[in-house]
Amino acid sequence: MTTATWSSAAWLAEATGWLDDRLADAGWVRTGPVSQPHLRPWGTVLTASTDRGQVWLKAPGLETAFEVPLYGLLARVAPDSVLVPIAADVEHRRLLLPDGGAPLGDGLAAGDLPDALATVVPQYAELQRALAAHVDDLFEFGLADMRPAALPERLDEAVEAIGHYLGRHASDDDRATLRRVAAARPAVVEWCDRLTDGVAPASIDHNDLHVWNILTTPSGRPRFYDWGDAVVAHPFASMLVTLGFLRSELHLADDDPRLLRVRDAYLAGFAELGSRTALVTELELACRVGSIARSLVWLRAVRAEGFEQAGAFARAPLETLAALLAASPFDLG
Repeated sequence: MTTATWSSAAWLAEATGWLDDRLADAGWVRTGPVSQPHLRPWGTVLTASTDRGQVWLKAPGLETAFEVPLYGLLARVAPDSVLVPIAADVEHRRLLLPDGGAPLGDGLAAGDLPDALATVVPQYAELQRALAAHVDDLFEFGLADMRPAALPERLDEAVEAIGHYLGRHASDDDRATLRRVAAARPAVVEWCDRLTDGVAPASIDHNDLHVWNILTTPSGRPRFYDWGDAVVAHPFASMLVTLGFLRSELHLADDDPRLLRVRDAYLAGFAELGSRTALVTELELACRVGSIARSLVWLRAVRAEGFEQAGAFARAPLETLAALLAASPFDLG
């Protein structure tokens, strides 16, 4: 699919027909027009009001088509932690989702971020523990393998692909940065070996877990949303974005009690696997090498738009990969 296809009258009419049919199957009735609030090279979203609230039709692109069957698995394994689809069509890559309420970040003062995140990350850890038994399914759906054993090779891919993507836009500093990252490969291999021998089994990594991708449903139990960046990885790598977002928003040092509170609330979900010291070390390593997966996801997104159209995000793949060498394991680049 392309943006031209998704914005065409023919596709919109067909998608609207599918939406109405699936609502009818579920006993819902559309009460308002269908609009298209999001249209990007990697996917589009339609929305409409119904007699039971707003609904959302999500149509991911080919590279994130895994999100459609993934929602089905999440709904079976952790139904209280995700939006349970009203309908899904794997063949045509589309989901019909109920409204999940406002994002957790809406109306949340910066100072309230640590309390809000510390409340929800144990639930996310619980979801990851449940999904660890379904890694084969995740691979079958098409999620990328970002487990520690695969990351040295993923690093090689990222260095080569980012260099090619930057092309004539690369400066001497950019090329020097890529050389430094490539030279760090032996250290990355060591870190990944340590993680492979760690205590936490591979699971899903949302890969963009912050307060704008957590919905506050009327029931009061949050729902984790927007799984299009998800990969299979060391579970603790998920905290790269969560803690990195918090660190950046509040300008925190790595030892700030507000940051540590969220970290420890998450690790409590894995407490029986090892000592607190061992878990903290494993989390910091997982977050550091997690920048490799993040850089490749950024690359997928901005390459779809093109360097000139990506604006401020055009350099995100390189900056994210360079964070591998930052002083803090929670540096987002």
